[in-house]
Amino acid sequence: MQQLLSLSGGMVGGIVAIVIVVVLLVLLLIIMLATRYKKCPSDKVMVIYGKVGKAADGTARSAKCIHGGAAFIVPFIQAYSFLDLTPISIQVDLKNALSRQNIRIDVPSRFTVGISTEPGVMQNAAERLRSLPLNEIQRLAEDIIFGQLRLIIATMDIEEINTDRDKFLEAVSINVEGELKKIGLRLINVNVTDINDESGYIDALGKEAAAKVINDAKKSVAEKDRDGSIGEANAKMDERIQVASANSKAIEGENKSKVLISQSNARLREAEAESNRIAQSAEFIAQAKANEDAYKAEQQAETERAKRERATLEADVLVNAEIQKQKAEIEAEAEAERIRRRAQGEADAEYAKRVAEAKGQLEILSKQAEGFGKIIAATGGKSDDAVKMLIADKIQDLVSMQVDAIKNLRIDKVTVWDSMKDGKPTTANFLSGMLGSVPPLNELFKMNGMELPDYLGKVTDNSSASEPVKTDKKSKSKPSDK
Repeated sequence: MQQLLSLSGGMVGGIVAIVIVVVLLVLLLIIMLATRYKKCPSDKVMVIYGKVGKAADGTARSAKCIHGGAAFIVPFIQAYSFLDLTPISIQVDLKNALSRQNIRIDVPSRFTVGISTEPGVMQNAAERLRSLPLNEIQRLAEDIIFGQLRLIIATMDIEEINTDRDKFLEAVSINVEGELKKIGLRLINVNVTDINDESGYIDALGKEAAAKVINDAKKSVAEKDRDGSIGEANAKMDERIQVASANSKAIEGENKSKVLISQSNARLREAEAESNRIAQSAEFIAQAKANEDAYKAEQQAETERAKRERATLEADVLVNAEIQKQKAEIEAEAEAERIRRRAQGEADAEYAKRVAEAKGQLEILSKQAEGFGKIIAATGGKSDDAVKMLIADKIQDLVSMQVDAIKNLRIDKVTVWDSMKDGKPTTANFLSGMLGSVPPLNELFKMNGMELPDYLGKVTDNSSASEPVKTDKKSKSKPSDK
């Protein structure tokens, strides 16, 4: 009974332990899952990378971007990082930008950019800017802005850039933002501070506009003064007329008074004429002064315009000369590179040819040395006998060479006078003597400073074969043509 109780107690303890372990594993799993559930702040973009599914066209996506909200990061399969949405301010001090009129201008400006939250553009940012620090992103955006700003200025006149700022800023926004979207950025603001040029063209335009405004103002003042003088004179004239009319009625009937009034009227008319003359003179003087000022302003504007055209022509000539110079330098460098490559290729080919010839010659000499070693081994280590065997092997070629030396000699006719010694013709002896004149093998070896080895046989003395042919001068001979 006690054994059963102890056994049941052990089983209960084991079950409790298993339950505790299972509970701990579940708690650990819940904690791990909770830590893998990540929330995205409002000023950042969360980039989930790894295995994130497929795009709409069926291709595998490189990353998944979330702006706002939260997402579960699958352990061991996915990872995440954040892109900062903080705006980036970039000071762009563009200098010597060439306009459409070939006049170089300075356009200092400030651009504000940031990571875009547009779905397609945000994907570009995840693929190209995720691991870059803020200063690298700023430098990359600055390079793009510089290039696009120069391109826009090259398509516009200075008058358009200087007077129509809205059109210039609209062109900058369209072109720059289009390029920034390719790397995941958006253009927030553009502020062009000032526009200057080295030739003084913009200053000349300002002076011309100011002179025109001043001349218009002077002309308006002169016209108003003229109208005031004329109105004042007319008012005085009306006043005088009315007074004279009243006086003439008051002294009507009195001749003396009429005479006095007539004289007074004459003086009045003289004074009025003088007043009119003075007013007209003042008006003419004011008009002449205004014309003189307008002429001076126009002359100054023409002078500035001539300077501007001269600067434009000089800029065209300098730019064309610089382009031709760079083109000549590039062509010269290309020609030098082609010559160098051709020379290098010829040298490599010649080197390879020489190496192949050397390897072939080495192989031939090695095989010859190996064969000569075998010949020496066959003669028992006697090098002289080995050399003689080699020469004996070439005897046929040597004899052929000697025969070739005389085979081309043409003997059109041979006349033999046979004296019939002892009743026998001696022509056979003559022919055997001619055959004996061919050097035998032993003589051929001696001519080369060597002797035949003993195993090839010994030379015997055969004097009969070398006896000369004797002829009987007294006997009758019979010619024979061969």
